[in-house]
Amino acid sequence: MFSKLNSPLKIKQEIESVLKPLPKDVPMVQAAAPQVSPGQYLKVVRDRLQIGMREVQDASEVIAAEEGNENFYVSAARLTQIENEESIPSFFKLFSLCSIYGLDLNDVLSKYGVNANRTRSYQTRFLPDITRTTSSEIHGLEDKVLVPVRIDPTFRWETTQLVNRVVAMWGEIPAAFLLSCNPRRHTYGYVGLTDKSMFPLLRPGSLVMIDPERKRVIQDGWKNDYERPVYFVELRNGYRCGWCQVEGSRLTVIPHPVSNVPVQSFSLTTEAEILGQVVGVAMRLAPPNRSSQEPGSKLPGPTEIVR
Repeated sequence: MFSKLNSPLKIKQEIESVLKPLPKDVPMVQAAAPQVSPGQYLKVVRDRLQIGMREVQDASEVIAAEEGNENFYVSAARLTQIENEESIPSFFKLFSLCSIYGLDLNDVLSKYGVNANRTRSYQTRFLPDITRTTSSEIHGLEDKVLVPVRIDPTFRWETTQLVNRVVAMWGEIPAAFLLSCNPRRHTYGYVGLTDKSMFPLLRPGSLVMIDPERKRVIQDGWKNDYERPVYFVELRNGYRCGWCQVEGSRLTVIPHPVSNVPVQSFSLTTEAEILGQVVGVAMRLAPPNRSSQEPGSKLPGPTEIVR
């Protein structure tokens, strides 16, 4: 059965060939082609792969068995509903279909109106006071970002200037391309608005880049506070960002002396784990306008959620 499967790129090209607009010399009956529903899209993919419904059912049975969850199973009758009716499959069944068809799960989710990247626009609105990790993953091959393509030749590198005014040309590239250019995958963390443990070195609200390969705590060798390594630590009840010292199985998290935050000690075996060293930071020099943040610094209660 799986010998019939083509690569995702070829599938995409074949689907686009089916859905591509007609040539200019062909008279148009309608102003716009009818929009293909997510179920119809999945049916087009299955037909192009020449996979029968029973084959999908059998393959999903294998996935369900290996995952140990019968929710991954997609019967032929359920697949008929998904393809021909306005029936939204569960996440488990969508996982199985994407696995069998060789599709990107987040790309298919977007066809059902769920943009995984949109979660980032809400992350700063809910629980902004809490220090936590944040995802650097970019979902969706079609998402694009603006990058400087050509710098103004009159730009003087020794002076401080606005980047917007020295870029002669901006261009768009797929965001996924940037991931393939990264020589190393980093983790990103967010310093909560009430976390002043490393102030003023790291201001509350900072976004930090964490190198997960640098987990060994360096005990000496720095000349000043700016050179001393800062580590991102996961605890049972949250995260801490600070200088660290290890003695045996005890980890001591040391805050900046100006912050007035107490020093804390944890067990490395049961209470704390070093996620990595902070190697980059993006932070505000002025505090954010808290009054403009909706709904605030806490998750809304059940009565506050608009359904």
